Amino acid sequence: MGQGSIDKSLLQTFVPVNALTGEQLDRLLDVQEIRHYAAGDVLFERGDRDGWTIYLLKGNVQLDDGSGHLEQVGAGDIESWHPLDPGQPRRTRAVALDEVAVLCFDSAVLDQILAWDQSAGYVILDINSNAAYQDDRHWMIRLLKSRLFYRVPPGNILEIFRRLKLMRLKAGDVVINQGDDADCCYIIKDGMCEVLVKAEGATEAMPVAILEQGQWFGEDALLSGKPRNATVTMATDGVLMRLDRKDFDELLREPSVRTVGLEEAQKLVADGGRWLDVRTPDEFEQVHLRGALNMPLNVLRLKSRLLDTSRTYVAVCDTSRRSASAAFLLGNAGLDVYVLEGGLNEHADAMREALAD
Repeated sequence: MGQGSIDKSLLQTFVPVNALTGEQLDRLLDVQEIRHYAAGDVLFERGDRDGWTIYLLKGNVQLDDGSGHLEQVGAGDIESWHPLDPGQPRRTRAVALDEVAVLCFDSAVLDQILAWDQSAGYVILDINSNAAYQDDRHWMIRLLKSRLFYRVPPGNILEIFRRLKLMRLKAGDVVINQGDDADCCYIIKDGMCEVLVKAEGATEAMPVAILEQGQWFGEDALLSGKPRNATVTMATDGVLMRLDRKDFDELLREPSVRTVGLEEAQKLVADGGRWLDVRTPDEFEQVHLRGALNMPLNVLRLKSRLLDTSRTYVAVCDTSRRSASAAFLLGNAGLDVYVLEGGLNEHADAMREALAD
């Protein structure tokens, strides 16, 4: 079994990876792994909880569910666009029928990237459709592409903007000093800033960079807890948005949503509620709950008005991460939404009769 790498364009053939934007595909490339198997090798056993999402790149694989049902998947088949037996624990035993290559992702990382990307899509739609943001769209959307906030739970993305504090400054004003303790970070809403670094033993700080609208600074020390590693001054008159350490620390916490187990979720649906599947259309088409409404997380901003405010919804996705983000966003919009804890993958066997092909 060996390892290798994959071209970014190939990622866009797999579901739901094909729903990611370019920046997030780049993130995914950093965590991908290719594995090779010889004929007869076992990729995974029935009952395994390996935590991997696996796509077939080359060769043929046989899936055995232990009850006599065998399924063969070949690279290039429509079935190979989807992960091999995505549930955990695995419901089948996967065996290579010939020389096989597979693409592997840590399922938790892939899920996190999907949830963040699609939640950001929701917020971008909100920004672009809200006249109040007309003068702020550039820096706000650039902010959503900043690696600083990838660790913020997706449901908190909107809250980032509510926590920012506006500061008007003049050219020459010092924003942060090298060596000071960090208590905040900044984004440039308007104007330009100059970054200066004083090397050890030097008598003066030397300019090293110019920062423009939409760029962040001050986050390194905020995240590391170390003193500021540079001085930043205003190169022009401008406006900065400040985020205090206390607010950033709070944004790192998962927002509160209501979760329910399978039995309670089924009762809510039986009593007039409805399953709300927030996965991509490609994922939904492959398998979904009978009677479920498909409303992908990234277009909730456009379609949520179609939901009935007098009805209860149970949001579902593969793991519950994307549905938790959806529940939080829809809850803020006045809808009554619960989250199926563990998602479809965890309850696949118990829900088999309720699945529509």
